[in-house]
Amino acid sequence: MDDVRAVMDAAGSKRAAVFGISEGASMCALFAATYPERTAAFVSFGGFARMLAAPDYPWGRSEEAMRAFLEQIRQGWGSEPVGIDSRIPSKARDDAFRQWWTRYLVRSATPRAGATFSSMNAQIDIRPVLPAIRVPALIMHRSGDLTVPVGGGRFLAEHIPGAKFIEYPGEDHLPWTSDCEQILGDIEEFLTGTRHAVEVDRVLATVMFTDIVKSTQRAAEIGDRKWRDLLQDYYGVVRKNLERYRGREVDTAGDGLLATFDGPARAVRCAQAINDDMPALGLAVRAGVHTGEVEIIGAKVGGIAVHIGARVAAEAAPGEVIVSSTVKDLVAGSGIRFEDRGRRPLKGVPGDWHLFRAAA
Repeated sequence: MDDVRAVMDAAGSKRAAVFGISEGASMCALFAATYPERTAAFVSFGGFARMLAAPDYPWGRSEEAMRAFLEQIRQGWGSEPVGIDSRIPSKARDDAFRQWWTRYLVRSATPRAGATFSSMNAQIDIRPVLPAIRVPALIMHRSGDLTVPVGGGRFLAEHIPGAKFIEYPGEDHLPWTSDCEQILGDIEEFLTGTRHAVEVDRVLATVMFTDIVKSTQRAAEIGDRKWRDLLQDYYGVVRKNLERYRGREVDTAGDGLLATFDGPARAVRCAQAINDDMPALGLAVRAGVHTGEVEIIGAKVGGIAVHIGARVAAEAAPGEVIVSSTVKDLVAGSGIRFEDRGRRPLKGVPGDWHLFRAAA
């Protein structure tokens, strides 16, 4: 609580809404009860009043489970994604997320500190404090939370005078893995009385995806440094052609690139020009083009049309530009010739799609 007060003083904040997650909610509840004049509201997600189970509090963790978790910290902290199965089960099979979670833990504390903090958390019991909280309170919890059962969240709401309780579906203990817009909207409405409407512009656009064929194999052959240099040359060629054909670079991931165009013919010719320039670099790319309604969200684009464009590109062979039937129909009269590739299912997209190859 002293830390919170010190930060507020340094920031010149006389009153603030405090938002606590998990054991952070217990601390914020105590702050709200102790410093009501400094607390505009108390918000919690996945919070609890007591960590360990008791005869009159069945929603806590058993001492055996707590000891097992502490041992997991001592043995696996820094080398394993400790606690991921119970805290973020929706991401527990995602290899990239597992690696991120492991790095997050080791950068936040040493194994000894992690075990010490968890042992201290086991002693938390703020049940007698809850009736003393007299500020507006919003308690949020997921119905299938595997770390803190939803009963712990309901207990908080039932014992804080006038508290509002919102229950979300899912098993994740942390708030930022799903339903983020809904959660943020509920917090905003609770604190301000209104919910900000997210405005998304929808426009017709042509999306072009390109990526290097067998990039991992090539990188292994020439080494990391030469591969980075080659990637710079590759992006230089792509961006030169984007400028020539009035395309807008939207995103890059690894050796892939997403761009948008206001005309499908320019997108197809840009993809062909990129393919033509690749042999000089000793590379081959595949490209896909699709036209549809996209969502403009800041500098990014989203929507089903973007997903379709990515799936169309995945159907291309090295050196090919594959387009959807929508693109073919829209560029009629442009002089671009197409070869029929038949109807194919696109992963994750309903129905079969008629695809065509843009002839060289």
